[in-house]
Amino acid sequence: FLGIILVGLLVVIGIFIYVAKDLPNPNKLVRQEGFSTKIFDRQGKLLYDVYEDQRRTPVTFGEIPLTLKQATIAIEDKNFYTHQGFDLLGWARALFRIVWTRKLQGGSTLTQQLVKTVLLDSSRTISRKVKEFILTLQVESRFSKDEILQMYLNEVPYGGTAYGVEAASEMYFNKPVSQLNLAESVILAGLPQSPTNYSPLRGTAYVGRAKEVARRMQEEKFISDEEYKKLLS
Repeated sequence: FLGIILVGLLVVIGIFIYVAKDLPNPNKLVRQEGFSTKIFDRQGKLLYDVYEDQRRTPVTFGEIPLTLKQATIAIEDKNFYTHQGFDLLGWARALFRIVWTRKLQGGSTLTQQLVKTVLLDSSRTISRKVKEFILTLQVESRFSKDEILQMYLNEVPYGGTAYGVEAASEMYFNKPVSQLNLAESVILAGLPQSPTNYSPLRGTAYVGRAKEVARRMQEEKFISDEEYKKLLS
């Protein structure tokens, strides 16, 4: 029995070594290019926002409203500040689905989503999951939680050509992200799961999603019962 376990461990280690040899550098998460070029008039009014296929304007952690950070954590990864990159319960559920449905699904933390969005392709294979696991550990050890959350909010798609919360805020609300109110933050936080379906420009599906975000925020004590009721009204 011990021999079987040892062989199994050696196989796992071998797979990790093989997959790890061509991993992308986690430092690529710190984007240096691909931003929109903004052209202003003499009074500081925006005239043009020039980009190819992704409208992207980076913002600092301090420019992002606390309500948007909390809403994102509540709906996407409530244990973000306490786990080490992986939600063990989420992975257990994902493993169950793999065993019973033969499909790779779910269980992703914000760190995993960031890794998948920026560093990996969208294939659903075992080798990519192993790469995701290794890179997630590297990212968690190299960056602080606030840095990871900032990169996530600057990178993920929010529908159409909007990538990152600043571009999304400008596209949907015609204002910088720093000026978003609670209701607007709740709407934005719900978009990354399915940007196309939940886009406010495509219909009303975002309303139900926003209510779900608000409920999660109430459960996590990010907002009061009164604020929750006001959001639903």
